[in-house]
Amino acid sequence: MSKKTVPIVKSIVLSYFVFIFTLATSTLFAQKSPNIILILSDDAGYADFGFQGSDTFKTPNLDKLASEGITFSQSYVTAAVCGPSRAGLITGKYQQRFGYEENNVPGYMSKSCLSDNEMGLPLGQNTMGDYMKSLGYSTAYFGKWHLGNADKFHPTKRGFDIFYGFRGGARSYFEFNEENVNTRPEDFLEEGFANFKESELYLTDALANKTVSFLEEIGEKPFFIVLAFNAVHTPMEAEEKDLKEFPNLLGKRKKLAAMTLSMDRACGKVLNKLEALGLKNNTMVVYTNDNGGPSDTNASINKPLSGTKANHLEGGIRVPMIMRWPNGNIPSNTTFKYPVSTLDLLPTFLHIAGGKTMDKFDGVNLTPYLLNNTKNIPHNTLYWKKENRGAIRDGDWKLIRFPDRPAELYHIINDISEQNNLAPQHPEKVKKLYKKLFEWELTLTRPLWQLQRKYEGKAMNRMDEYRQ
Repeated sequence: MSKKTVPIVKSIVLSYFVFIFTLATSTLFAQKSPNIILILSDDAGYADFGFQGSDTFKTPNLDKLASEGITFSQSYVTAAVCGPSRAGLITGKYQQRFGYEENNVPGYMSKSCLSDNEMGLPLGQNTMGDYMKSLGYSTAYFGKWHLGNADKFHPTKRGFDIFYGFRGGARSYFEFNEENVNTRPEDFLEEGFANFKESELYLTDALANKTVSFLEEIGEKPFFIVLAFNAVHTPMEAEEKDLKEFPNLLGKRKKLAAMTLSMDRACGKVLNKLEALGLKNNTMVVYTNDNGGPSDTNASINKPLSGTKANHLEGGIRVPMIMRWPNGNIPSNTTFKYPVSTLDLLPTFLHIAGGKTMDKFDGVNLTPYLLNNTKNIPHNTLYWKKENRGAIRDGDWKLIRFPDRPAELYHIINDISEQNNLAPQHPEKVKKLYKKLFEWELTLTRPLWQLQRKYEGKAMNRMDEYRQ
């Protein structure tokens, strides 16, 4: 080899090693950008899952997810009804901070309020989609939106690249056609923006299939997916094949079990596709529910919790939650016993994706607590408010303020079913918590809308009927 060729060879070898190092570094960097899937069910009962203790309902896929991750025994939502709960979840803030009172919109509001087209998640609020998209993630939303029907509130204008679902709060699980007629635009399925397209499939399956197709086509780019099932919200519509799985159940309870089985199977499709594509280890998956089960309308069971959807007893605001992230070293088959909130999901997602906050969140990044990197707990105090109703959880004490009776006080750790009202024995504690709740309310924006008063009466009747 001549002296002239030596430098050339060295240059080639050096370039080769630079290329290998760059490739390895790029691969390592890609591996450090975890994918995230948030699965949200609708109106499910606290006790209606195998991993929550049910020996009647069949949820093998979510049970497996729970065994591979952490379950949260004290997971709370920010509202006891669908829309405002989602507003808090998707922004990481108490929704009352931006005037999104704990009421579903539109359709139930006082005539003195905004028009239907003005009701929705205020445009100045950043969403999970906005944050993740700014970090280079491909973002997709599949399912129920319920954060405003007008075009300006559309998911593709709120940080999501892809939307397949419907804008409203509930709809049929079957295709709209000549026999199954619908006239409300917000209930039609959309693919993209304002492109109505119905599916012949049972809706739970259609949403899962769209999610699977997205996973197959996404390529190397990190992704953030919200899969927001309308299951198991009314109407009570199940497929015959799933009804046959529960011969010993009757009526709504039978239909609910079948709808839950269908939803679990849909979750399994998505989770199995992650594994088949080699994405399981580098994907955080969270499953949770939007509020407590409405036992009167869908026969859900919230035991051992008292109450239901639409009230501030534990059965209205405490929900199942699972988190799995193998690459993040989150332990498997464990239970986190301290209070957390769905407010915490956005700060957690943002942290693991390597982003910085643009807003002041009410939620916290959960990873230090889950990895035992701190001896603190995520929340000492949590709040709820629906007009003149409200609740505060402060340590292990919980105060509930009602419109039609004196406030009640419970020691939640010793009385999860809220059976022993301690307000008469602890008047100073009642006074302290009542004041602390009010001081929090002073930091909030005035509501952008208010509920027709008749619905408040219905909510209180439901609460009384479904106390333990």
